[in-house]
Amino acid sequence: MIGDIIETKQCQLKDPMDLFHSGQVVKICAPMVRYSKLAFRTLVRKYSCDLCYTPMIVAADFVRSAKARDSEFTTNKGDHPLIVQFAAKEAQVLCDAARIVCPFADGIDLNCGCPQRWAMSEGYGACLINKPELVQDMVRHVRNQIDNPRFSVSIKIRIHEDLKRTVDLCQKAEATGVSWITVHGRSVEERHQPVHYDAIKIIKQSMSIPIVANGDIKTLKDAENVHQLTGADGIMVARGLLANPAMFAGYEETPLQCIQDWVDIALEHGTPFTCFHHHLMYMMERITSKQEKKVFNVLSSTSAVLDYLNDHYGV
Repeated sequence: MIGDIIETKQCQLKDPMDLFHSGQVVKICAPMVRYSKLAFRTLVRKYSCDLCYTPMIVAADFVRSAKARDSEFTTNKGDHPLIVQFAAKEAQVLCDAARIVCPFADGIDLNCGCPQRWAMSEGYGACLINKPELVQDMVRHVRNQIDNPRFSVSIKIRIHEDLKRTVDLCQKAEATGVSWITVHGRSVEERHQPVHYDAIKIIKQSMSIPIVANGDIKTLKDAENVHQLTGADGIMVARGLLANPAMFAGYEETPLQCIQDWVDIALEHGTPFTCFHHHLMYMMERITSKQEKKVFNVLSSTSAVLDYLNDHYGV
């Protein structure tokens, strides 16, 4: 019954733009390589996450290879609203990828923020913030070729040292019909430096489309503070959700029920052991001692993990 209620609620707000116009701050699970897959998205949706992204998928591989499509993109009826994030550098390739996922997702996102060397050397990710015309071209092509007007096209960016360039990029993207923009408040070179929330605020004030803030948000309190600081319409979280998938529901640390839910969902989805185990390591980071970690982190089979959870936590 609860499942029915949840599913109905999700169906009513399937269109992501409805979420941004709901008057509430939209709570978003970030695209995370290896981690923001269907099983984990299913878990965070149980704990007040409004919108989920797939991990970043290289559009050219996705279009070219059925094998890539099968391994990279899995979804189901309850997995909405869903944004598929692509790495792309050619408008038609992005369009072809968008067309493939259009029947199964609610929108696509163009990654313009990944700072990893491999991505930037291929012309993907954060190097696109220096190519506003190319970003415009890609957004325009998808807008023109996807018939569904409710299908969203968004971008996720990092900021420039010179913020005027970032505002210019965002305004150009807005003019081309981008649905919203997620801003990770660091430059390409910055990794663990403090996030520039003041920059996100300036971008928000310069735009009329929704802006999502991203970077170093670990708790619901952090999310509320960042919303107050920036005026952002949505808050996107990566590592904070890995450490505590129930974060958006207001839990300070991962509740045992959430660990139980992860075990149930992961087993049901046939999640590979390494992924299943890694998620548990992240979730239990704050609630286990150094000694417990030494034992738990080297377990090497699902049955060993299940026995450990049962013996120590009654899960």
